[in-house]
Amino acid sequence: MMICRTRHGGWIAILVGLLTALMGAQHKAEAATRPCRIEGIANELQCGVLKRPLDPARAQGPQIEVHYLVVPAMARNKQPDPVLMLAGGPGQSAIGVAPLVLPRMARLNNRRDLVFIDQRGTGKSAPLQCPDESRLSLAEGADELAGLRRIEQCREQLQKLPHGDLRFYSTTLAMQDFDAVRAELGAERWNLIGGSYGTRAALEYQRQFPQRVRRTVIDGVAPADLVLPESLSVDIQAALDAEFKACEDEPACAKRYPQLRQQWAQLLGSLPRSVTMRHPLTNEPETFTLTRPQMLRAIRGPLYVPSMTSLVPAAIQAASKGQFEALAGLGGLMGSNKATRLALGMHFSVICAEDAPRMGKSAEQPGRDTGRVDAELYERVCKTWPRAEVPAAFYQVPPAQTPVLLLSGGADPVTPPRHADRVARLLGAKTQHIVVPQAGHGVMSLGCMSEVLYRFIDAKTDAAALPQNAACAVRIPRPPAFQPIVRTEVQP
Repeated sequence: MMICRTRHGGWIAILVGLLTALMGAQHKAEAATRPCRIEGIANELQCGVLKRPLDPARAQGPQIEVHYLVVPAMARNKQPDPVLMLAGGPGQSAIGVAPLVLPRMARLNNRRDLVFIDQRGTGKSAPLQCPDESRLSLAEGADELAGLRRIEQCREQLQKLPHGDLRFYSTTLAMQDFDAVRAELGAERWNLIGGSYGTRAALEYQRQFPQRVRRTVIDGVAPADLVLPESLSVDIQAALDAEFKACEDEPACAKRYPQLRQQWAQLLGSLPRSVTMRHPLTNEPETFTLTRPQMLRAIRGPLYVPSMTSLVPAAIQAASKGQFEALAGLGGLMGSNKATRLALGMHFSVICAEDAPRMGKSAEQPGRDTGRVDAELYERVCKTWPRAEVPAAFYQVPPAQTPVLLLSGGADPVTPPRHADRVARLLGAKTQHIVVPQAGHGVMSLGCMSEVLYRFIDAKTDAAALPQNAACAVRIPRPPAFQPIVRTEVQP
């Protein structure tokens, strides 16, 4: 026995120590959560709530509850590093979109827990939600001044809440909440997956807590130094021009819509104008004044998704003839998906603190058609919106210590590849930027990309994680323009 202990005792002690640490982390995670059910997900899940100070400088001051969801790994021999899903917006509830995300993450979920955290200001975490406007009349929805008044009223109501000090809803503070959840779950490190605004959040978490990150996937990159209200004008204009060019290059589209650019220009030039259309919820006809900002926001929606973009030529042609229902439906002038609806109070808190102070400092010129529509809206809202203090380091992207996979859609109207190109250079050698030329806003939603993400995160070593082959997605063609079915009379 003495010889056995001398030769093998050290290794046995190490093994016991590792098993104890692993079991301790598992018990801690189980103690932090409780069984729960989420609408849209069949399996029983684990939910948790973590109390956090609204103002980190006042630990005993007002507290908020940060809600999170854990989708347990299916296999028993699960990996110790969970996958954290960071929602978009800013203002989206991560738990709210979980049912939409889970089907694409099934293989990752086999051996890894998936974690969804409602960022402070969203979902159930000290929500900063404005009233639902989906049932407003068309006239009310199109009235810009009335919309600004509603935002102002919402701000005043939010500030009366116990958690209504809007100076404490920044990406920096939210990522500190996220790391506290990581510690609560007992995870030494985890993997980050973020889309759209979630990429900004992921980069900020990685900046603050690089030692806690194992792998990172950012899809539709919106870095901290991107002034969103101004970059939107440039990028949406580019996407719209690309759609016009694609139609001109496609014989069937060019034949069906030979005057598309001219029709669009004439349509914009006719605004504001009185139009009559049916309300998408009541189906009752309403007459209201359609403005240029409203038209530009309507055309933006379908540009996010190539299959919807293919309907744009038909919608513009119909609108040029006074039929606006198709364009209104594509752009989502009214209505909202409850799961993806933004918490506008959190949205404006983030943009007004992080983007608005940098507006007017870019050398980029606004788009020909899009102009400063978005910038003017945020300028007016942010004049009175309380702002968080944002550290100067927030706008920096330090070299990545662990592998980062960047994804971009070549047809993305809000976060095109040019932004990820710049971030990839700053992150350094441990990165790969995959561009899918005909994808829109969000590459992870493409069917074969779930396998690419799985291989990247499941790779045993950093060296094996990159590069990844995404040829399956890169070869996807641009959808052809929609061609309405034309009925022809059959002669007897």
